[in-house]
Amino acid sequence: MENIFNINKIESPFLKKMVKYRKIVIIVFFSLLVFFSAFFQIEPEEVGVITRFGKYVKKVEPGLNMKIPFIEQVYKVPVERQQKLEFGFRTVRAGVNSQYTRSGAKDESLMLTGDLNLADVEWVVQYRINDAYKYLFKVRNPENTLRDVSEAVLRQIVGDRTVNEVLTVGRTEIATKMVELANQICKDYSLGIKIDQVVLQDVNPPEPVKAAFNAVNQAQQERETLINRAKSEYNKVIPKASGQAEETIQQAEGFATERVNNALGEVARFNAIYREYVKAPEVTRRRIYLETMASVLPKLGSKIIIDEQGNNVLPLLQMQLNK
Repeated sequence: MENIFNINKIESPFLKKMVKYRKIVIIVFFSLLVFFSAFFQIEPEEVGVITRFGKYVKKVEPGLNMKIPFIEQVYKVPVERQQKLEFGFRTVRAGVNSQYTRSGAKDESLMLTGDLNLADVEWVVQYRINDAYKYLFKVRNPENTLRDVSEAVLRQIVGDRTVNEVLTVGRTEIATKMVELANQICKDYSLGIKIDQVVLQDVNPPEPVKAAFNAVNQAQQERETLINRAKSEYNKVIPKASGQAEETIQQAEGFATERVNNALGEVARFNAIYREYVKAPEVTRRRIYLETMASVLPKLGSKIIIDEQGNNVLPLLQMQLNK
């Protein structure tokens, strides 16, 4: 064994050459290792966080960057990538025909509403990392913390509303309120996370009472249909009747106005004639008589004028007066 490992006793030229250059090979190898360890690539949607002996040093932007090998460590944080957390279900396989499972996630989706009913709420929280330093060093497990915060906030919001609001009209308001409250808590906890959107994926009553809830909803929909139909008939009949009533009233008011104006005109005409009559009674009487006769005589047919003193009928003239 001593002869094998004794360099001075090696007689092969090739082995002697390899042994001679082994230090150079080792140096080159470690130089390449240090070189490739010093440079690293940050992708466009990431930011790099460098620590030195575990202490935060700086952040680096996307591109080719350098660090001190074996002393500094880099953490790549996807700050531009939108991530999501699923509640009440889990995605088994994503794609055109996505597959989901509720195994192990049923308890987190079952919630008590403000009117002491149960609702099975499945939702998705979409978020981004907006502060890499806080995300890495302020909280031990930020994703689990965000999951707990999201579940607690939604239970609080659902607990302030009735089951009908949760199942129907209040879903948008619930999602908006949850984003606001959860972002405030994330800021207070220094998670370094910002929630972009909350999507209520599916809201249903629990399975044991689902049939009863569906029956109630169907009855409510039928009631709304009947109410809308009644309102439609009401809108057809009542406005028409109101219009007819208004028309009749306006006609009556117009007739009353006409009669009053005519009466006022007759009164004014009578007063004017009376004033003239007072000034000259005999002349006015004669004029009125002549005007009346001029108005009446054209309406008569054949006329026979006789002397009221005479005893015999004396046809004097066949008169045809024209207007």
